[in-house]
Amino acid sequence: MEWKNFDLLDSYKKLAGLEKTDLKAVMAGESGAERVKKYQVPMPAGMKYSFAAKQVNDETLDALQGLADEAQLTEKYAALYNGEVINTGEKRLVLHQLTRGQLGDDVIADGVNKREFYTTQQSRAAEFAGKVHAGEIVNEAGEKFTTAVQIGIGGSDLGPRALYISLENWAKVNGTLKMEAKFISNVDPDDASAVLANIDVAHSLFVLVSKSGTTLETLTNESFVKNALKEAGLDPAKHMVAVTSETSPLAGNPDYLDSFYMDDYIGGRYSSTSAVGGVILSLAFGPEVFARILDGAAASDKLAKNANIFENPAMMDALIGVYERNFLGMGTTAVLPYSQALSRFPAHLQQLDMESNGKRVNRFGEPISYKSGPVIFGEPGTNGQHSFYQLLHQGTDIIPLQFVGFKNSQMGNDVDIQGSTSQQKLCANVAAQIMAFACGKDDENQNKYFEGGRPSSIIAGEQLTPEALGALLAHFENKVMFQGFVWNLNSFDQEGVQLGKVLAKKVLAKDTDGALTEYSKMLGIF
Repeated sequence: MEWKNFDLLDSYKKLAGLEKTDLKAVMAGESGAERVKKYQVPMPAGMKYSFAAKQVNDETLDALQGLADEAQLTEKYAALYNGEVINTGEKRLVLHQLTRGQLGDDVIADGVNKREFYTTQQSRAAEFAGKVHAGEIVNEAGEKFTTAVQIGIGGSDLGPRALYISLENWAKVNGTLKMEAKFISNVDPDDASAVLANIDVAHSLFVLVSKSGTTLETLTNESFVKNALKEAGLDPAKHMVAVTSETSPLAGNPDYLDSFYMDDYIGGRYSSTSAVGGVILSLAFGPEVFARILDGAAASDKLAKNANIFENPAMMDALIGVYERNFLGMGTTAVLPYSQALSRFPAHLQQLDMESNGKRVNRFGEPISYKSGPVIFGEPGTNGQHSFYQLLHQGTDIIPLQFVGFKNSQMGNDVDIQGSTSQQKLCANVAAQIMAFACGKDDENQNKYFEGGRPSSIIAGEQLTPEALGALLAHFENKVMFQGFVWNLNSFDQEGVQLGKVLAKKVLAKDTDGALTEYSKMLGIF
């Protein structure tokens, strides 16, 4: 297995020499209909990844398959899930897939079988949640907890929060919402204050998430919450649990009802299927629902083993994204879920993608001479249509679009207005936008002219269920992984977030000079 820079591969030269596809032409008329039927890859939970409206053709796809083979993408994936040191920057294994299934060999690290370690933590979280729901673990007055509040930042917040919001209404309809969940992440005191002002603190259980046990923002918010509990005459130790590493100061600490463990082999942005997401989601929905999320993720992970890109939706998605980034000059991707439940999913994907592949050096620390990860942003449809779609349709930059849509709503409460339901109107907008972006519209009035040729893909399914959500989560994790392999990056460290943290500590210690001092004065620190 070889790790080579992308521009040293024969596939790079071949892709660079390909004639560009006229998207507007190939998507028009009956040829477009046949293309939609042909250019799609099945996904778990009844979903499919459709890339008909991407700027590719059979020749492009043959070249992308050649790239997948030459870059040894499936071999590198196998090395990852079999326990090789893939995180070269921190000299660590990368094991988030192992939280939801065994894809290959047993992985033994730190003297333990890591799959058994993760399933043990899931079982402990499930047992704890069951006792909370049954009233066996209660507050000081012997009453049930009704609200769970996660305290964490970055990957300890974005993924779990996105998953909770995605299933909150589904769970209400299906009778599986056990506890309401809230999230505190920002060190801005208004964040914690707003949450605390809107919950019954006496009946709230707080989940503190910090792998190291030293995260400044998280520990600051923990102190904020502990102070609120004390002011209410409550013992914080009877209202808090910790999710941390076994070596952190939070582990086995009597200040918490219990501690659940993760390890250094799972990065924050990949941690939603570990105890980081497992504790809060099991408390909110019950462990059975969390297990269904894991099942969906495991199914996506299994598909990602296929060498044939027409049988591997994450790899197909990744390779088309590489083609757009490196050969079509498209530096941004918009994620557009036509599902209100997925309102925070783009925020999670921003971190997942940009923290993983926003790198200017390869996995060996050497500068690269080609573009790497794109800028990711997004907003649910149809809200986005009344916001930034103007630029997407008629702006000077062409931005690839990633739609997500479902035939059926989660709550089933709908009404027929003017001959169609709200869900039908929502889905009609998805289909219309795909074609409007691809084919545009001629008009002598240039203000009303749409040039078209703007590529998109869609992940389409029946309904956003726990299995579909887990499959979506893992699809994007695997997409980012494959793109990192192609670009020869280490997608599993994040040194780019460290410098600001170091300087912030200097400011708080009043160890500054020059412009840093002046900015600190401007913000009232000095």
